Amino acid sequence: MSLFIACPVADVQRATAFYTALGWSIRADMSGEQATCVVIAPDQHVMLTSRELYASVGGTEDLIGGPDTPSKVTVSFDLDSRQAVDDLLERAAAAGGRIGDTDEYPFMYQRQFDDPDGYHWSPFWMNPAAAPDS
Repeated sequence: MSLFIACPVADVQRATAFYTALGWSIRADMSGEQATCVVIAPDQHVMLTSRELYASVGGTEDLIGGPDTPSKVTVSFDLDSRQAVDDLLERAAAAGGRIGDTDEYPFMYQRQFDDPDGYHWSPFWMNPAAAPDS
């Protein structure tokens, strides 16, 4: 299954620069002036689209927010280590992201950031030493 998360943004080029600063790549065959397809993992993508292009898809007009509108979803994903989580947050901060909370549990380490358009991301690392016995 392929996953595409569509995010209307105020400035496609600015948003593209933010996500490439995180270390993610661009899928050129699905990108153009009004949209950029960012590859965050194999078969997992973020579609950064201009607000105009996003609104042209039927029934989405009410879904377009802005950087002052709380994100309606949190995108969570696992990384290979605590250090990978911290490294991603450092890149997000350097690229202009707003850094949020850090949550630490015996089984999981999780951090939060918002991109310049207000989308909320929550990368985490699951501690294999705390995995329940099967």
